[in-house]
Amino acid sequence: MDIAQTIDHTILKPGITSEDVKAKCQEAKDNGFAAVCIPPYFAHEAASLLEDSRVKVATVIGFPMGYSVVSAKVEEIKKAVNDGAEELDAVINLCAVKSGNWNYIRNEIESLTTACHMKGRILKLIIETGMLTEDEIRQVCELSAVADVDYVKTSTGMNGPGANPEVVKLLREILPKRIKIKASGGIRDRAFAEQLIEAGADRIGTSSGIQIVKG
Repeated sequence: MDIAQTIDHTILKPGITSEDVKAKCQEAKDNGFAAVCIPPYFAHEAASLLEDSRVKVATVIGFPMGYSVVSAKVEEIKKAVNDGAEELDAVINLCAVKSGNWNYIRNEIESLTTACHMKGRILKLIIETGMLTEDEIRQVCELSAVADVDYVKTSTGMNGPGANPEVVKLLREILPKRIKIKASGGIRDRAFAEQLIEAGADRIGTSSGIQIVKG
């Protein structure tokens, strides 16, 4: 297994600089990572840095809380796509989930999926599994399947617990095979990354990509 090809090399802390992004992009190219995940502010710069490589530009939408309105998230997607983003990691509205407003969640997931797919882009829906009950996870996944999202992503890495093999297995059990899984949050070594992949993860979101590929 070439674990490098599963890694979204991530840098999302506040206060990062252009130099930090340049370094991440170079590391991603040198190691053959799947993508670099950066704040929307740096999407255009990252697209320029990665234009001669196979590394994808990923950015985040409604991050990290997810409670901005649907129309705002759609506009974020449009701007990010225009700036060169190829993959969009969008946070679901957890307030609506916890309020049991499933019509809102259905509309949100469909709207985000449509905004990405109309431009031929990939949507990774962040559902923050560590903050949801199993029943809530199942309902969100069922709506994600109907909307045909590209990935369901476990976590932002900033709210509540991150990924673990058990929740990845649960997602793989619920989701149709065509929908992939991205595990993220607290993944810092190769052994743990391999456990998540064995459990069913297709992508690993981590700021520790170099440590992981070097074992």
